[in-house]
Amino acid sequence: MLLKMVREGLGRLIIFVDFITRPSKMKRTDDAQQAISKEVQGMSLYQFYACPFCVKTRRAIRRLNLPVVYRDAQKDQSHRAELLNEGGAIKVPCLRVEEKGETRWMYESSEIISYLEQRFGQFTAENA
Repeated sequence: MLLKMVREGLGRLIIFVDFITRPSKMKRTDDAQQAISKEVQGMSLYQFYACPFCVKTRRAIRRLNLPVVYRDAQKDQSHRAELLNEGGAIKVPCLRVEEKGETRWMYESSEIISYLEQRFGQFTAENA
């Protein structure tokens, strides 16, 4: 009981610090941002709201200005079931990438962030 209260308190503190130190979004041309939106249509992030690794991943997504869909696997049982049945584990953060008829599940925040930075970090109008 005490451990749960401490964890919830720390989670709220992490969310507050994230809110006051939120990174600014990467600037792109309208054409480049539209191309990004098309590229990320098949991506969704399964996450818990106050998980520190999920916060870290969401901050990177915000900084890269990616309109990725967030799925709350803590409160929404259907998202939790998808994560377990299709991804193989209830572990967050988890980025689901659907492209070319295949689905890929990435479970480590550092791996997710590295993948997103390599794929979208230098995305400009020339890449579109």
